[in-house]
Amino acid sequence: MKKTILAAGLVSLMSTTAMAETIGVSMAAFDDNFLTVLRNGMIETADGMDGVDIQVEDAQNDVARQLDQINNFIASGVDAIIVNAVDTSATQAMSAAAESAGVPLVYVNREPINVDELPDNQAFVASNEIESGTLAAFEGCKMLRAAGYAGGADIYILMGELSNQAAVQRTKDFHDVISMDMCSFINIVDEQTANWSRDEATDLMTNWLSSGDEFQAVFANNDEMAIGAIQALKASGVAMDDVIVTGVDATQDALVSMSQGELDVTVFQDAAGQGTGALNAALALAAGEEVDQKVYIPFILVTPDNMGEFMGAN
Repeated sequence: MKKTILAAGLVSLMSTTAMAETIGVSMAAFDDNFLTVLRNGMIETADGMDGVDIQVEDAQNDVARQLDQINNFIASGVDAIIVNAVDTSATQAMSAAAESAGVPLVYVNREPINVDELPDNQAFVASNEIESGTLAAFEGCKMLRAAGYAGGADIYILMGELSNQAAVQRTKDFHDVISMDMCSFINIVDEQTANWSRDEATDLMTNWLSSGDEFQAVFANNDEMAIGAIQALKASGVAMDDVIVTGVDATQDALVSMSQGELDVTVFQDAAGQGTGALNAALALAAGEEVDQKVYIPFILVTPDNMGEFMGAN
């Protein structure tokens, strides 16, 4: 599955790597499990190519720092830039800086606000977030119905960083699914941001539990927050058979949690594939080739029935 996608991209770039290329990469953060897999996907792919050097910087979730990194890459003469945006609503300045300097730029994983107005030498490589939240929430809905809650179910929603397009879209996906006739029995008790963080999700879930309100499910924008919620539930003595928890990303920690009967649903987002796809696009643009400005790598629903297929993937 993943190897087929990546192999096609690598073959197409054999001719572009004959000359030395330097790619600057600005990651939103290094202390994120999913982004680590994405970053390593780029590094490992570059290591397997002759004449390709990548310089990876940590923006430490700081928009100003990230823009400085992009300007520094431009000043140092890189052949292309890859950006995993800290704030997806603040990407116009990054695009403008790269366009003015004539340096190709590729956004990866997080959709820039100007995705529909990117210059000709810029692109976006990711997975379509409409799929992610929709797959997770619809499966959660089906599980709630199967558990006998079609007459009414209360849920909590854990949101990612509100400055991040993926968090906004995944939460909208949840609402869109709940508005469907089949899932309209679901009532959202509360939704708050835990900023993609396991620790923040643990604290938030603990606060919700202290209210004493009954609920049947937790829909989380990512696996880290889902795991944080599970930790709080277990610490409070809640049996995991009594609550449905959904996440997104299919990280290895999430799959371990699923194998232990804790996490019920996640959605595979091919982090390494996105990283490799972004590097391929950057090299192609640096070589003057045309690339699709939006390259989407499909999401795949993961449940206990098929989780073995994804062990070791993210």
